Amino acid sequence: MADDGDALTNPSSPDQSLANPHVLLANARDRGALLLGFVPPRLTTGPERVREIAEATLARLNSLDVDGLALYDIDDESDRNPAERPFPYLPTMDPATYHAEYLGAWDRPTVIYRCVGKYSGTELRTWLQQADARRVHSVFVGASSKDKDVRTSLSQAQALRRGVRPDLPLGGVAITERTEEHLRLIAKQAAGCTFFISQVVYNVDAAKSLVSDYYYACRERGLAPCPILFTISVCGSVKTLAFLKWLGVDVPGWLANSLRHADDTLAESYEHCVATARDLTAFCRKLGMPFGFLIESVSIRRVEIEAAAALAREVGVLLGRRAS
Repeated sequence: MADDGDALTNPSSPDQSLANPHVLLANARDRGALLLGFVPPRLTTGPERVREIAEATLARLNSLDVDGLALYDIDDESDRNPAERPFPYLPTMDPATYHAEYLGAWDRPTVIYRCVGKYSGTELRTWLQQADARRVHSVFVGASSKDKDVRTSLSQAQALRRGVRPDLPLGGVAITERTEEHLRLIAKQAAGCTFFISQVVYNVDAAKSLVSDYYYACRERGLAPCPILFTISVCGSVKTLAFLKWLGVDVPGWLANSLRHADDTLAESYEHCVATARDLTAFCRKLGMPFGFLIESVSIRRVEIEAAAALAREVGVLLGRRAS
């Protein structure tokens, strides 16, 4: 997705989770936060099927020791990349609606993405007024290109949130490969962001450079760095690899070759994801940088979704959580 613009002893306890809406940030500063990300069902999906998908999602979440859920807001990004999209763009349910109407049994925080350009100021204001800050965090995503027509700009959405719901935890997108991205993070921090979530990380050196630049820039300014949650996504096929590249993910040439020529692309990708999580965990802990991971599958293939859940379990153990 493009962008312009007290740790708890038992985070699964409903009372504790709701009593501390900032559990994600607390865990990021303590042991490392952990989220599992999903795309809501397609807009054309019938209510009964949506309920089935929601039940499967809740079952998968409840089998894992994660701090929260992330729900993506999908937008057509063809303006950013004119090349043919490997997977067709299909509108999905509003993540806020999906969360409110189908995932009420989920008692831990949910990060709801908002592609703010899709919404009018009135629509965003209404949602902000209704959002439960005990259960909901948000990540505002700006236009996928500077030429895209938008109904609300990223800066307008940030200002609206400050005026309407300053208590609602707000995050921003981090693009690890972008030049001087650390300065953009500092500007977003000044605009009210208290955490950041990266695009999918396949270039671990770029991610470490961003963390280092941001950490030391904050220290020079006397700022406490906000947590950065790194998005880690499995890649189960050459087509998924092409989609990652279409999205703008930097996959180093050597790694792309390994994935293309592997006997088992998913297993090769999984191994690399674990190594990435281990490397970034060690680097952030040594630096003293609050961090975490968002584990996702960019594909809707069951095998890749199941691999993402297995990866979340393994990364959780890496962060010192119980094996489940």
